[in-house]
Amino acid sequence: MDDAWPQQMRKGFAELCILIVLKRSENYGYAILAELSAFDALSFSESTLYPVLSKMAGEGLLAVREGPSLRGRARRYYSLTAKGRARLKNLTVYWKALRAGLDDLLAGKG
Repeated sequence: MDDAWPQQMRKGFAELCILIVLKRSENYGYAILAELSAFDALSFSESTLYPVLSKMAGEGLLAVREGPSLRGRARRYYSLTAKGRARLKNLTVYWKALRAGLDDLLAGKG
């Protein structure tokens, strides 16, 4: 079995997952990873997460601030902007339609 496809699917859903986590509260990268890792199917690596966070911040979906860390180097904290909340709303609507369509397809409907 080819194990590359689950990783590619997770990468595709990374933005939605990050937006959902940050909807609850501001957070830093490692904590976002830890929260997503609680769900086996949603866990991804730092090498996937940080470029997506950077891209989303560059698009104005996330606000970024530096805060203290227990290990010396400052942490980057991310929070949703109004544009990020709007993107989350749109992606949620799309996800629900996609999921319903896939469920119908799997059930042999259509």
